[in-house]
Amino acid sequence: MAIEVTVNGERRSVAAAPDTPLLYVLTDELELKGPRFGCGLAQCGSCSVLVDGVETRSCVTPLSAIGDKSVTTLEGLADWFAKQQGLQSVPAMHPVQQAFIDEQAIQCGYCYNGMTIKAAELLAQNARPTDAEIRTAMNGHLCRCGTYPRIQRAIKRAAQEISA
Repeated sequence: MAIEVTVNGERRSVAAAPDTPLLYVLTDELELKGPRFGCGLAQCGSCSVLVDGVETRSCVTPLSAIGDKSVTTLEGLADWFAKQQGLQSVPAMHPVQQAFIDEQAIQCGYCYNGMTIKAAELLAQNARPTDAEIRTAMNGHLCRCGTYPRIQRAIKRAAQEISA
């Protein structure tokens, strides 16, 4: 059965059952590498995507729940940011992505997708979050390497970039 889904601004037809987890559609059918399988229980955040701008755990979200909503993955984050900010050109990366690199916030890469997606959602809602707001927003995203202080610095750095 073919189902239409909008991913990273592009309408795509996928051959999947309606109860197929969105994560499997994104990784297996559309060959996207951003969302990752971590726990399969929506507890770690590595599978996170934005659905109409809201962070969603794709490992437990059936394809049928998406309908006409728009899915943004790590690969489409820069374009999503450009549209959100009304930029005339799309940057190479979302400011959060660049800040994670600049702050060396990621080691093994397990959490990178989810942390980046959630941070982008946070900064879209609150351009100048406090440390406490960052910690609260990022709660539920697990980092196996324990780079939480670097991740927090990266989010603050991205916030400064976006607010400048």
